[in-house]
Amino acid sequence: MKVKEVAELVGISVRTLHHYDEIGLLKPDNTTESGYRIYSQENLESLQQILFFKELGFPLKKIKEIISSPTFDQQEALKLHKKMLEDKRKRIDQMIRTIEKTMKHSKGEIKMSNKEKFDGFDFSNNPYEQEARERWGDEAIDESNAKINNMSTAQQKKMGEDFDAIYKELAAIRHQPADSQIAQQTIERWYEYLNKIGSYSLEAFKGLGQMYVDDVRFTKNIDKYGDGLAVFMRDAMAVYADKNQ
Repeated sequence: MKVKEVAELVGISVRTLHHYDEIGLLKPDNTTESGYRIYSQENLESLQQILFFKELGFPLKKIKEIISSPTFDQQEALKLHKKMLEDKRKRIDQMIRTIEKTMKHSKGEIKMSNKEKFDGFDFSNNPYEQEARERWGDEAIDESNAKINNMSTAQQKKMGEDFDAIYKELAAIRHQPADSQIAQQTIERWYEYLNKIGSYSLEAFKGLGQMYVDDVRFTKNIDKYGDGLAVFMRDAMAVYADKNQ
């Protein structure tokens, strides 16, 4: 299958498949004389594994390490995917029950305790934070967390409003070249703002931009402001980091 056919079959972008090839995560078995990538059935099976791991929050770097290991066992991996997805389904089912009870509670049909109102929520493990720690170490993340935790409720609300405003500004110019003056001026504001609540080197800033595209959770949240915003931010952040090294 050609790259466009695979993209349409799976529901991901051609650019994503190109990126997987570039980083050595999923290289097509064949390439035509014209340079077209040709994916085999084995490639499709590998892609399925990659997307299972990605759905469960694994970063691409970790996925590559896992599936490239000589000890990698596809059947064992599928068992792991099944177990983790079953655990995820249990949490979702519990949250649905909590929503249903809350609807009845709001109508006065039942009484809910404060504890029952939060059944199903679990913030004991933050996959975003763990991935950031793996990429950039503990110090920057701990510093960022400490600053946010020390903010008042009003300050945290203001921070959220500032984030929202910058994303909207970036969304409005997302069709401009990533290296254009307006793109670079706006992305510089994003870099400066991030460093108000953390300590991001230019390399870390560039890596964060790549994560916006690599991790579908980030992409979905960012692209709510405008289709293609995550890719635009990734490219603009990379240009900014390279120019200011």
